[in-house]
Amino acid sequence: MAKGLQAAITAAVLVLGVSTAYGDETIALKVGYQVLSPSGELAAETNGIGTNVNLESDLDLADSEEMVAELGVSLGDFKISAGYMPLSFQGNSLLTRPIFFDGELYNIGTPIRSSVDLDIIDIGFTWYFLNMDDTPTRLQVGVEVAAKITDAEASLVDDLTKRTETASATVPIPTVGLRGRVALADFVGVNGRFGYLGYGDNHFLDADVQIEFSPLPLVGIYAGYRYLDIAIDESDIYVDSDFSGFYGGALIRF
Repeated sequence: MAKGLQAAITAAVLVLGVSTAYGDETIALKVGYQVLSPSGELAAETNGIGTNVNLESDLDLADSEEMVAELGVSLGDFKISAGYMPLSFQGNSLLTRPIFFDGELYNIGTPIRSSVDLDIIDIGFTWYFLNMDDTPTRLQVGVEVAAKITDAEASLVDDLTKRTETASATVPIPTVGLRGRVALADFVGVNGRFGYLGYGDNHFLDADVQIEFSPLPLVGIYAGYRYLDIAIDESDIYVDSDFSGFYGGALIRF
C-alpha cells in the first residue's frame, strides 16, 4: 500500500514545517515494532449480498507484526503528531461453511488463503489544558483531535483454482479524546492516549498506554499496549474488528 506510506511522509513533512515557526519546540521521533492480534468480522458485498466472515474461525488470521513510526512536535501547550501504523494479517484455512465474498461463492471445504491489510495514517493535534512541563515531576493532560486515515483491503484466494477476489476502501475517520503524560524529567515517563468518534456506521477507537525510559536525555526506549476498535461500512467492504497487542522501540529527541 504505497499510497499509505506516501501519505505518512507528507504528514511528517507538514509537522516539521509547522515546527520551524517556533524556537522552543521539542521534536520526538519514535520507531518501533508492533504485534497485534485480530478479532471480529469483515464482508465484501455485491448488490447487497455478502457473508460476514469471522477473522479467527473462518480465516484463521495470524498476528500482524509490522514496524510503526510516530513524529511529534511539542509547541508549548500544544502538540502536533503524525503516525504511520500498517497492519497486515495473513491466514490459511479450510472453509467449514459457504461464503459469498465480492459476489463470488466459496464452497464448504475450499482451501483459502486470505489477507487483511490496513494502512493507518494518524494525524493529531493536542492542547494541554494542564501542562506542568518545567518541574522535576512533569504532568501533562490535554484534549486531542485526530484524523485516522484508514486504507483497508481484504482478499480471498481459492488455493485450488487460484481464483482471487479483493475489496478495498479508504476512509478518513476523525476522533476526539485525551492525551496525557506523567514523567520524572525525561528519565522515565508514562504516556496515555484515548480517542473515539463514530459517524454513520463507521467508528474508530484508539487507546494505548506506553512507558518511556531515557537513560540519556536525547535517546531512549519505549514499550506499550494498544487496543483498536475499527468499523468501516462502505459500498464494497465492511469491517467490524478489534486489534490488540504490545509494541516497543527506540526514540530520539532533538
